[in-house]
Amino acid sequence: MTSKKDTSSIQDNMTKENIADKGQANSLWGGRFGAGPAQIMEKINASIDFDKILYAQDIRGSKAHCHMLIAQGIISAADGDKILAGLDQVKDEIEAGNFTYDAKLEDIHMHVESRLTEIIGDAAGRLHTARSRNDQVATDFKLWTRDAMDQLDGALKGLQLALVAKAQQHADVILPGFTHLQSAQPVTFGHHLLAYFEMFTRDRDRLRDARERLNECPLGAAALAGTSFPIDRHQTSAALDFRAPTANSLDSVSDRDFALEFLSGAAISAIHISRLAEEIVIWSSAQFNFIDLSDKFTTGSSIMPQKRNPDAAELCRAKAGRIIGALNSLLIVMKGLPLAYSKDMQEDKEATFDAANAFALIIAAMTGMIDDMTVNENAMKSSTENGFITATDLADWLVRVLDMPFRNAHHVTGSLVALAEKKGCDLDGLTLAEMQEVDAKITEDVFSVLDVESSVASRTSFGGTAPDQVRRQVKAAKARIK
Repeated sequence: MTSKKDTSSIQDNMTKENIADKGQANSLWGGRFGAGPAQIMEKINASIDFDKILYAQDIRGSKAHCHMLIAQGIISAADGDKILAGLDQVKDEIEAGNFTYDAKLEDIHMHVESRLTEIIGDAAGRLHTARSRNDQVATDFKLWTRDAMDQLDGALKGLQLALVAKAQQHADVILPGFTHLQSAQPVTFGHHLLAYFEMFTRDRDRLRDARERLNECPLGAAALAGTSFPIDRHQTSAALDFRAPTANSLDSVSDRDFALEFLSGAAISAIHISRLAEEIVIWSSAQFNFIDLSDKFTTGSSIMPQKRNPDAAELCRAKAGRIIGALNSLLIVMKGLPLAYSKDMQEDKEATFDAANAFALIIAAMTGMIDDMTVNENAMKSSTENGFITATDLADWLVRVLDMPFRNAHHVTGSLVALAEKKGCDLDGLTLAEMQEVDAKITEDVFSVLDVESSVASRTSFGGTAPDQVRRQVKAAKARIK
Protein backbone atom coordinates (compact mmCIF):
# COMPACT_ATOMS: atom_id res chain seq x y z
CA MET A 1 0.00 0.00 0.00
CA THR A 2 1.27 3.50 -0.80
CA SER A 3 1.59 5.65 2.33
CA LYS A 4 0.54 9.29 2.57
CA LYS A 5 4.21 10.18 2.72
CA ASP A 6 4.90 8.12 -0.41
CA THR A 7 2.03 9.85 -2.23
CA SER A 8 3.38 13.28 -1.31
CA SER A 9 6.79 12.26 -2.56
CA ILE A 10 5.33 11.17 -5.91
CA GLN A 11 3.44 14.45 -6.24
CA ASP A 12 6.53 16.48 -5.31
CA ASN A 13 8.57 14.58 -7.86
CA MET A 14 5.99 15.30 -10.57
CA THR A 15 6.00 18.97 -9.65
CA LYS A 16 9.76 19.35 -9.59
CA GLU A 17 10.72 17.19 -12.55
CA ASN A 18 7.84 16.32 -14.84
CA ILE A 19 6.02 19.64 -14.87
CA ALA A 20 9.11 21.77 -15.35
CA ASP A 21 8.95 23.82 -18.56
CA LYS A 22 11.65 23.02 -21.04
CA GLY A 23 11.90 26.66 -22.08
CA GLN A 24 12.37 25.75 -25.73
CA ALA A 25 9.66 25.99 -28.38
CA ASN A 26 8.80 23.09 -30.67
CA SER A 27 9.69 24.38 -34.13
CA LEU A 28 7.10 22.15 -35.79
CA TRP A 29 4.30 23.90 -33.92
CA GLY A 30 5.27 27.26 -35.35
CA GLY A 31 5.56 30.72 -33.84
CA ARG A 32 2.43 30.57 -31.69
CA PHE A 33 4.35 28.84 -28.89
CA GLY A 34 7.17 30.71 -27.22
CA ALA A 35 8.15 27.98 -24.79
CA GLY A 36 8.31 24.21 -24.87
CA PRO A 37 5.86 21.85 -23.20
CA ALA A 38 6.13 20.54 -19.66
CA GLN A 39 7.84 17.21 -19.42
CA ILE A 40 4.64 15.47 -18.37
CA MET A 41 2.92 17.05 -21.38
CA GLU A 42 5.57 15.55 -23.65
CA LYS A 43 4.95 12.17 -22.09
CA ILE A 44 1.17 12.19 -22.40
CA ASN A 45 1.20 13.84 -25.83
CA ALA A 46 3.79 11.66 -27.59
CA SER A 47 2.57 8.68 -29.59
CA ILE A 48 5.80 7.69 -31.32
CA ASP A 49 6.26 4.59 -29.16
CA PHE A 50 3.31 2.95 -30.90
CA ASP A 51 2.53 4.93 -34.06
CA LYS A 52 5.98 4.39 -35.53
CA ILE A 53 4.43 1.23 -36.94
CA LEU A 54 2.72 3.54 -39.45
CA TYR A 55 5.96 4.66 -41.09
CA ALA A 56 5.38 2.83 -44.39
CA GLN A 57 1.83 4.13 -44.72
CA ASP A 58 2.92 7.65 -43.75
CA ILE A 59 5.67 7.73 -46.37
CA ARG A 60 3.41 6.20 -49.01
CA GLY A 61 0.75 8.85 -48.35
CA SER A 62 3.36 11.63 -48.39
CA LYS A 63 4.71 10.47 -51.74
CA ALA A 64 1.23 10.38 -53.25
CA HIS A 65 0.59 13.88 -51.90
CA CYS A 66 3.91 15.12 -53.28
CA HIS A 67 3.21 13.71 -56.76
CA MET A 68 -0.15 15.49 -56.74
CA LEU A 69 1.39 18.80 -55.63
CA ILE A 70 3.86 18.59 -58.51
CA ALA A 71 1.14 17.68 -61.03
CA GLN A 72 -1.01 20.59 -59.90
CA GLY A 73 1.88 23.05 -60.05
CA ILE A 74 1.61 23.78 -56.33
CA ILE A 75 5.28 22.93 -55.78
CA SER A 76 8.09 22.80 -58.33
CA ALA A 77 9.24 19.55 -59.87
CA ALA A 78 12.75 20.22 -58.50
CA ASP A 79 11.50 20.48 -54.91
CA GLY A 80 9.18 17.55 -55.45
CA ASP A 81 11.98 15.33 -56.69
CA LYS A 82 14.08 16.21 -53.64
CA ILE A 83 11.14 15.38 -51.37
CA LEU A 84 10.48 12.03 -53.05
CA ALA A 85 14.14 11.00 -52.91
CA GLY A 86 14.39 12.12 -49.30
CA LEU A 87 11.27 10.13 -48.32
CA ASP A 88 12.81 7.02 -49.87
CA GLN A 89 15.94 7.58 -47.80
CA VAL A 90 13.92 8.00 -44.60
CA LYS A 91 12.10 4.75 -45.32
CA ASP A 92 15.38 2.94 -45.96
CA GLU A 93 16.84 4.24 -42.70
CA ILE A 94 13.81 3.11 -40.70
CA GLU A 95 13.81 -0.35 -42.25
CA ALA A 96 17.57 -0.70 -41.73
CA GLY A 97 17.18 0.18 -38.05
CA ASN A 98 19.27 3.34 -38.43
CA PHE A 99 16.56 5.80 -37.45
CA THR A 100 16.53 7.75 -34.19
CA TYR A 101 13.22 8.36 -32.41
CA ASP A 102 12.68 11.26 -30.03
CA ALA A 103 9.54 11.79 -27.92
CA LYS A 104 9.86 15.55 -28.43
CA LEU A 105 8.81 15.00 -32.04
CA GLU A 106 5.58 13.39 -30.82
CA ASP A 107 4.58 11.09 -33.67
CA ILE A 108 5.71 9.34 -36.82
CA HIS A 109 4.54 12.23 -39.02
CA MET A 110 6.80 14.75 -37.31
CA HIS A 111 9.67 12.27 -37.25
CA VAL A 112 9.50 11.73 -41.00
CA GLU A 113 9.21 15.46 -41.71
CA SER A 114 12.01 16.35 -39.31
CA ARG A 115 14.40 13.81 -40.80
CA LEU A 116 13.38 14.85 -44.31
CA THR A 117 14.33 18.43 -43.41
CA GLU A 118 17.72 17.26 -42.20
CA ILE A 119 18.29 15.44 -45.49
CA ILE A 120 17.04 17.96 -48.08
CA GLY A 121 16.71 21.25 -46.20
CA ASP A 122 13.97 23.84 -46.65
CA ALA A 123 12.30 22.05 -49.56
CA ALA A 124 10.95 19.56 -47.02
CA GLY A 125 8.71 22.29 -45.64
CA ARG A 126 6.73 22.35 -48.90
CA LEU A 127 5.47 18.79 -48.44
CA HIS A 128 2.89 19.80 -45.85
CA THR A 129 1.23 22.27 -48.23
CA ALA A 130 -2.55 21.64 -48.51
CA ARG A 131 -2.69 18.96 -45.81
CA SER A 132 -2.84 18.67 -42.04
CA ARG A 133 -1.79 16.05 -39.57
CA ASN A 134 -5.52 15.45 -39.16
CA ASP A 135 -6.11 14.15 -42.68
CA GLN A 136 -2.61 12.68 -42.76
CA VAL A 137 -3.15 10.47 -39.72
CA ALA A 138 -6.63 9.46 -40.87
CA THR A 139 -5.14 8.37 -44.21
CA ASP A 140 -2.24 6.52 -42.60
CA PHE A 141 -4.52 4.73 -40.16
CA LYS A 142 -6.93 3.74 -42.91
CA LEU A 143 -4.08 2.39 -45.02
CA TRP A 144 -2.76 0.38 -42.06
CA THR A 145 -6.21 -0.97 -41.16
CA ARG A 146 -6.85 -1.95 -44.76
CA ASP A 147 -3.51 -3.80 -44.89
CA ALA A 148 -4.31 -5.53 -41.60
CA MET A 149 -7.72 -6.61 -42.88
CA ASP A 150 -6.16 -8.13 -45.99
CA GLN A 151 -3.55 -10.04 -43.98
CA LEU A 152 -6.08 -11.29 -41.44
CA ASP A 153 -8.48 -12.38 -44.17
CA GLY A 154 -5.70 -14.53 -45.57
CA ALA A 155 -5.02 -15.97 -42.11
CA LEU A 156 -8.70 -16.81 -41.58
CA LYS A 157 -8.70 -18.52 -44.97
CA GLY A 158 -5.83 -20.69 -43.76
CA LEU A 159 -7.84 -21.62 -40.66
CA GLN A 160 -10.82 -22.52 -42.84
CA LEU A 161 -8.65 -24.76 -45.01
CA ALA A 162 -7.40 -26.57 -41.91
CA LEU A 163 -10.97 -27.11 -40.69
CA VAL A 164 -12.14 -28.40 -44.07
CA ALA A 165 -9.22 -30.82 -44.35
CA LYS A 166 -9.89 -32.21 -40.88
CA ALA A 167 -13.64 -32.38 -41.58
CA GLN A 168 -13.05 -34.37 -44.75
CA GLN A 169 -10.78 -36.75 -42.89
CA HIS A 170 -13.39 -37.35 -40.18
CA ALA A 171 -16.67 -37.16 -42.08
CA ASP A 172 -17.77 -40.58 -40.67
CA VAL A 173 -16.56 -40.17 -37.08
CA ILE A 174 -19.47 -40.07 -34.63
CA LEU A 175 -19.58 -38.13 -31.37
CA PRO A 176 -22.33 -36.71 -29.18
CA GLY A 177 -23.83 -33.42 -30.22
CA PHE A 178 -24.61 -31.30 -27.19
CA THR A 179 -27.15 -28.73 -26.15
CA HIS A 180 -26.72 -27.21 -22.67
CA LEU A 181 -23.54 -29.36 -22.65
CA GLN A 182 -25.86 -32.38 -22.30
CA SER A 183 -25.89 -35.24 -24.82
CA ALA A 184 -28.53 -34.39 -27.40
CA GLN A 185 -28.16 -36.23 -30.73
CA PRO A 186 -25.27 -37.98 -32.42
CA VAL A 187 -23.38 -35.96 -35.04
CA THR A 188 -20.26 -36.46 -37.10
CA PHE A 189 -17.01 -34.75 -36.17
CA GLY A 190 -16.67 -33.43 -39.71
CA HIS A 191 -20.07 -31.78 -39.38
CA HIS A 192 -19.04 -30.23 -36.07
CA LEU A 193 -15.88 -28.73 -37.55
CA LEU A 194 -17.76 -27.36 -40.55
CA ALA A 195 -19.94 -25.34 -38.17
CA TYR A 196 -16.83 -23.31 -37.37
CA PHE A 197 -16.05 -23.04 -41.08
CA GLU A 198 -19.39 -21.23 -41.44
CA MET A 199 -18.58 -18.89 -38.55
CA PHE A 200 -15.25 -17.92 -40.07
CA THR A 201 -16.92 -17.43 -43.45
CA ARG A 202 -19.17 -14.81 -41.87
CA ASP A 203 -16.14 -13.28 -40.16
CA ARG A 204 -14.33 -12.92 -43.47
CA ASP A 205 -17.47 -11.45 -45.05
CA ARG A 206 -17.67 -8.87 -42.25
CA LEU A 207 -14.05 -7.83 -42.70
CA ARG A 208 -14.38 -7.57 -46.47
CA ASP A 209 -17.59 -5.58 -46.12
CA ALA A 210 -15.92 -3.19 -43.67
CA ARG A 211 -12.92 -2.90 -46.00
CA GLU A 212 -15.16 -1.81 -48.86
CA ARG A 213 -16.75 0.88 -46.69
CA LEU A 214 -13.31 1.97 -45.41
CA ASN A 215 -11.91 2.39 -48.89
CA GLU A 216 -12.32 6.17 -49.29
CA CYS A 217 -9.36 8.52 -48.99
CA PRO A 218 -9.33 11.35 -46.40
CA LEU A 219 -6.15 12.97 -47.78
CA GLY A 220 -6.80 16.54 -48.85
CA ALA A 221 -9.47 17.21 -46.24
CA ALA A 222 -6.72 19.13 -44.40
CA ALA A 223 -7.46 20.13 -40.81
CA LEU A 224 -11.25 20.03 -41.16
CA ALA A 225 -12.41 22.46 -43.89
CA GLY A 226 -10.54 21.39 -47.01
CA THR A 227 -8.00 23.71 -48.65
CA SER A 228 -7.85 26.71 -50.95
CA PHE A 229 -5.03 25.14 -52.98
CA PRO A 230 -6.08 23.58 -56.32
CA ILE A 231 -5.43 20.01 -55.24
CA ASP A 232 -6.63 16.89 -57.02
CA ARG A 233 -7.99 14.54 -54.38
CA HIS A 234 -8.99 11.97 -56.97
CA GLN A 235 -5.33 11.65 -58.00
CA THR A 236 -4.11 10.96 -54.47
CA SER A 237 -7.05 8.63 -53.83
CA ALA A 238 -6.23 6.56 -56.93
CA ALA A 239 -2.50 6.55 -56.14
CA LEU A 240 -3.26 5.01 -52.75
CA ASP A 241 -5.69 2.45 -54.21
CA PHE A 242 -8.77 3.96 -52.61
CA ARG A 243 -12.11 3.72 -54.38
CA ALA A 244 -12.72 7.48 -54.13
CA PRO A 245 -11.94 10.49 -51.95
CA THR A 246 -14.13 11.05 -48.90
CA ALA A 247 -17.04 13.39 -49.58
CA ASN A 248 -16.99 15.66 -46.52
CA SER A 249 -13.87 17.23 -45.03
CA LEU A 250 -15.29 17.39 -41.48
CA ASP A 251 -16.26 13.74 -41.52
CA SER A 252 -12.95 12.80 -43.12
CA VAL A 253 -10.88 13.78 -40.10
CA SER A 254 -13.53 12.84 -37.51
CA ASP A 255 -14.29 9.34 -38.74
CA ARG A 256 -12.99 6.29 -36.92
CA ASP A 257 -15.86 4.03 -37.94
CA PHE A 258 -13.40 2.00 -39.98
CA ALA A 259 -11.39 1.15 -36.86
CA LEU A 260 -14.55 0.39 -34.90
CA GLU A 261 -15.81 -1.91 -37.64
CA PHE A 262 -12.45 -3.64 -37.85
CA LEU A 263 -12.38 -4.17 -34.09
CA SER A 264 -16.00 -5.30 -34.10
CA GLY A 265 -15.30 -7.88 -36.80
CA ALA A 266 -12.15 -8.99 -35.02
CA ALA A 267 -13.99 -9.26 -31.71
CA ILE A 268 -16.78 -11.41 -33.19
CA SER A 269 -14.24 -13.66 -34.90
CA ALA A 270 -12.20 -13.87 -31.68
CA ILE A 271 -15.36 -15.06 -29.91
CA HIS A 272 -15.68 -17.84 -32.49
CA ILE A 273 -12.05 -18.80 -31.94
CA SER A 274 -12.65 -18.72 -28.19
CA ARG A 275 -15.64 -21.05 -28.50
CA LEU A 276 -13.59 -23.52 -30.52
CA ALA A 277 -10.76 -23.17 -28.01
CA GLU A 278 -13.17 -24.00 -25.20
CA GLU A 279 -14.22 -27.16 -27.01
CA ILE A 280 -10.58 -28.14 -27.51
CA VAL A 281 -10.00 -27.68 -23.77
CA ILE A 282 -12.99 -29.93 -23.02
CA TRP A 283 -12.23 -32.50 -25.71
CA SER A 284 -8.61 -32.89 -24.61
CA SER A 285 -9.48 -33.45 -20.95
CA ALA A 286 -9.07 -36.96 -19.51
CA GLN A 287 -12.81 -37.11 -18.84
CA PHE A 288 -13.62 -36.66 -22.56
CA ASN A 289 -10.41 -37.83 -24.28
CA PHE A 290 -11.89 -36.94 -27.68
CA ILE A 291 -8.64 -35.48 -29.02
CA ASP A 292 -4.93 -35.28 -28.23
CA LEU A 293 -2.67 -32.29 -28.80
CA SER A 294 1.05 -32.83 -29.20
CA ASP A 295 3.89 -31.15 -27.32
CA LYS A 296 3.75 -28.34 -29.90
CA PHE A 297 0.60 -26.84 -28.39
CA THR A 298 0.62 -28.02 -24.78
CA THR A 299 2.68 -27.43 -21.65
CA GLY A 300 3.45 -29.40 -18.53
CA SER A 301 3.09 -28.73 -14.84
CA SER A 302 5.85 -27.66 -12.48
CA ILE A 303 4.57 -30.07 -9.82
CA MET A 304 2.33 -32.67 -11.50
CA PRO A 305 4.39 -34.69 -14.00
CA GLN A 306 1.36 -36.37 -15.61
CA LYS A 307 -0.18 -33.11 -16.84
CA ARG A 308 -0.48 -32.01 -20.46
CA ASN A 309 -2.18 -28.61 -20.39
CA PRO A 310 -3.93 -27.15 -23.47
CA ASP A 311 -2.38 -23.74 -22.83
CA ALA A 312 -2.52 -22.58 -26.46
CA ALA A 313 -6.29 -23.08 -26.50
CA GLU A 314 -6.68 -21.41 -23.12
CA LEU A 315 -4.70 -18.38 -24.28
CA CYS A 316 -6.80 -18.15 -27.45
CA ARG A 317 -9.82 -18.09 -25.18
CA ALA A 318 -8.33 -15.37 -22.99
CA LYS A 319 -7.03 -13.13 -25.76
CA ALA A 320 -10.56 -12.80 -27.11
CA GLY A 321 -11.21 -10.62 -24.05
CA ARG A 322 -8.29 -8.42 -24.99
CA ILE A 323 -9.73 -7.84 -28.46
CA ILE A 324 -13.23 -7.18 -27.09
CA GLY A 325 -11.65 -4.72 -24.65
CA ALA A 326 -10.01 -2.82 -27.51
CA LEU A 327 -13.39 -2.41 -29.22
CA ASN A 328 -14.98 -1.24 -26.00
CA SER A 329 -12.12 1.19 -25.38
CA LEU A 330 -12.48 2.90 -28.75
CA LEU A 331 -16.27 3.04 -28.51
CA ILE A 332 -15.88 4.91 -25.23
CA VAL A 333 -13.25 7.26 -26.68
CA MET A 334 -15.47 8.21 -29.60
CA LYS A 335 -18.87 8.39 -27.94
CA GLY A 336 -18.76 12.01 -26.78
CA LEU A 337 -16.47 13.75 -29.27
CA PRO A 338 -17.71 16.79 -31.18
CA LEU A 339 -16.55 17.44 -34.73
CA ALA A 340 -13.87 17.55 -35.89
CA TYR A 341 -10.55 16.24 -34.50
CA SER A 342 -9.80 15.94 -30.79
CA LYS A 343 -6.61 14.62 -29.26
CA ASP A 344 -8.68 11.87 -27.62
CA MET A 345 -8.53 10.19 -31.02
CA GLN A 346 -4.84 9.50 -30.53
CA GLU A 347 -6.09 6.65 -28.32
CA ASP A 348 -7.51 4.93 -31.39
CA LYS A 349 -4.30 3.28 -32.50
CA GLU A 350 -2.55 1.56 -29.61
CA ALA A 351 -5.52 -0.66 -28.75
CA THR A 352 -6.21 -1.35 -32.43
CA PHE A 353 -2.60 -2.35 -33.09
CA ASP A 354 -2.62 -4.58 -30.02
CA ALA A 355 -5.93 -6.18 -30.99
CA ALA A 356 -4.73 -6.87 -34.54
CA ASN A 357 -1.59 -8.55 -33.20
CA ALA A 358 -3.57 -10.63 -30.73
CA PHE A 359 -6.08 -11.59 -33.44
CA ALA A 360 -3.35 -12.69 -35.83
CA LEU A 361 -1.74 -14.73 -33.06
CA ILE A 362 -4.87 -16.63 -32.06
CA ILE A 363 -5.76 -17.37 -35.69
CA ALA A 364 -2.29 -18.84 -36.19
CA ALA A 365 -2.45 -20.80 -32.93
CA MET A 366 -5.90 -22.21 -33.70
CA THR A 367 -4.85 -23.18 -37.23
CA GLY A 368 -1.87 -24.99 -35.74
CA MET A 369 -4.01 -26.84 -33.20
CA ILE A 370 -6.53 -27.99 -35.81
CA ASP A 371 -3.69 -29.34 -37.96
CA ASP A 372 -2.00 -30.90 -34.93
CA MET A 373 -4.91 -32.60 -33.16
CA THR A 374 -5.27 -36.37 -33.18
CA VAL A 375 -8.87 -37.58 -33.05
CA ASN A 376 -9.71 -40.46 -30.69
CA GLU A 377 -12.54 -42.00 -32.69
CA ASN A 378 -13.30 -44.79 -30.21
CA ALA A 379 -13.65 -42.38 -27.29
CA MET A 380 -16.01 -40.20 -29.29
CA LYS A 381 -18.14 -43.17 -30.32
CA SER A 382 -18.17 -44.65 -26.78
CA SER A 383 -19.44 -41.35 -25.42
CA THR A 384 -22.62 -41.71 -27.50
CA GLU A 385 -23.61 -44.71 -25.37
CA ASN A 386 -24.66 -42.37 -22.58
CA GLY A 387 -27.55 -39.94 -22.37
CA PHE A 388 -30.19 -41.71 -24.52
CA ILE A 389 -28.80 -39.91 -27.53
CA THR A 390 -31.12 -41.56 -30.08
CA ALA A 391 -34.33 -40.57 -28.25
CA THR A 392 -35.24 -38.09 -30.97
CA ASP A 393 -34.82 -40.82 -33.60
CA LEU A 394 -37.26 -42.94 -31.62
CA ALA A 395 -39.79 -40.12 -31.50
CA ASP A 396 -39.38 -39.53 -35.23
CA TRP A 397 -39.94 -43.26 -35.88
CA LEU A 398 -43.20 -43.18 -33.91
CA VAL A 399 -44.37 -40.27 -36.04
CA ARG A 400 -43.19 -41.69 -39.35
CA VAL A 401 -44.17 -45.36 -38.92
CA LEU A 402 -47.09 -45.27 -36.47
CA ASP A 403 -48.50 -41.94 -37.72
CA MET A 404 -48.44 -40.64 -34.16
CA PRO A 405 -48.72 -36.86 -33.54
CA PHE A 406 -45.29 -35.59 -32.55
CA ARG A 407 -46.41 -34.40 -29.11
CA ASN A 408 -47.75 -37.88 -28.34
CA ALA A 409 -44.55 -39.42 -29.72
CA HIS A 410 -42.52 -37.09 -27.47
CA HIS A 411 -44.50 -38.31 -24.44
CA VAL A 412 -44.14 -42.00 -25.35
CA THR A 413 -40.40 -41.58 -25.93
CA GLY A 414 -40.02 -39.82 -22.58
CA SER A 415 -41.73 -42.75 -20.87
CA LEU A 416 -39.37 -45.19 -22.61
CA VAL A 417 -36.36 -43.09 -21.56
CA ALA A 418 -37.58 -43.19 -17.94
CA LEU A 419 -37.98 -46.97 -18.20
CA ALA A 420 -34.45 -47.41 -19.63
CA GLU A 421 -33.03 -45.12 -16.96
CA LYS A 422 -34.71 -47.22 -14.26
CA LYS A 423 -33.39 -50.42 -15.84
CA GLY A 424 -29.88 -48.92 -16.19
CA CYS A 425 -29.57 -49.38 -19.93
CA ASP A 426 -29.77 -47.33 -23.13
CA LEU A 427 -32.88 -47.34 -25.31
CA ASP A 428 -31.65 -50.22 -27.45
CA GLY A 429 -31.22 -52.23 -24.22
CA LEU A 430 -34.98 -52.38 -23.72
CA THR A 431 -36.79 -55.44 -24.99
CA LEU A 432 -39.61 -55.16 -27.48
CA ALA A 433 -42.00 -56.42 -24.82
CA GLU A 434 -40.92 -53.67 -22.43
CA MET A 435 -41.48 -51.06 -25.15
CA GLN A 436 -44.89 -52.48 -25.97
CA GLU A 437 -45.93 -52.08 -22.34
CA VAL A 438 -45.67 -48.32 -23.02
CA ASP A 439 -47.27 -48.49 -26.49
CA ALA A 440 -48.54 -51.77 -27.91
CA LYS A 441 -48.16 -50.63 -31.53
CA ILE A 442 -44.34 -50.51 -31.40
CA THR A 443 -42.74 -53.17 -33.62
CA GLU A 444 -39.33 -54.82 -33.96
CA ASP A 445 -38.49 -52.28 -36.68
CA VAL A 446 -37.96 -49.63 -33.99
CA PHE A 447 -34.50 -51.06 -33.26
CA SER A 448 -33.36 -50.00 -36.74
CA VAL A 449 -33.24 -46.36 -35.62
CA LEU A 450 -31.74 -46.79 -32.15
CA ASP A 451 -28.08 -47.19 -33.14
CA VAL A 452 -26.03 -44.04 -33.67
CA GLU A 453 -24.82 -45.02 -37.14
CA SER A 454 -28.39 -45.15 -38.42
CA SER A 455 -29.18 -41.92 -36.62
CA VAL A 456 -26.45 -39.87 -38.29
CA ALA A 457 -26.97 -41.55 -41.66
CA SER A 458 -30.63 -40.52 -41.60
CA ARG A 459 -29.86 -36.79 -41.19
CA THR A 460 -29.65 -36.15 -44.92
CA SER A 461 -31.39 -32.78 -45.03
CA PHE A 462 -29.35 -29.95 -46.55
CA GLY A 463 -26.79 -28.90 -43.96
CA GLY A 464 -27.34 -32.08 -41.96
CA THR A 465 -24.82 -34.32 -40.23
CA ALA A 466 -25.01 -37.46 -42.42
CA PRO A 467 -21.52 -38.44 -43.64
CA ASP A 468 -22.52 -38.14 -47.31
CA GLN A 469 -23.96 -34.70 -46.61
CA VAL A 470 -20.74 -33.71 -44.83
CA ARG A 471 -18.71 -34.73 -47.87
CA ARG A 472 -20.94 -32.56 -50.05
CA GLN A 473 -20.44 -29.70 -47.60
CA VAL A 474 -16.68 -30.19 -47.73
CA LYS A 475 -16.74 -30.01 -51.50
CA ALA A 476 -18.89 -26.87 -51.42
CA ALA A 477 -16.66 -25.31 -48.75
CA LYS A 478 -13.57 -25.79 -50.88
CA ALA A 479 -15.30 -24.11 -53.80
CA ARG A 480 -16.41 -21.20 -51.58
CA ILE A 481 -12.87 -20.68 -50.29
CA LYS A 482 -11.55 -20.47 -53.85
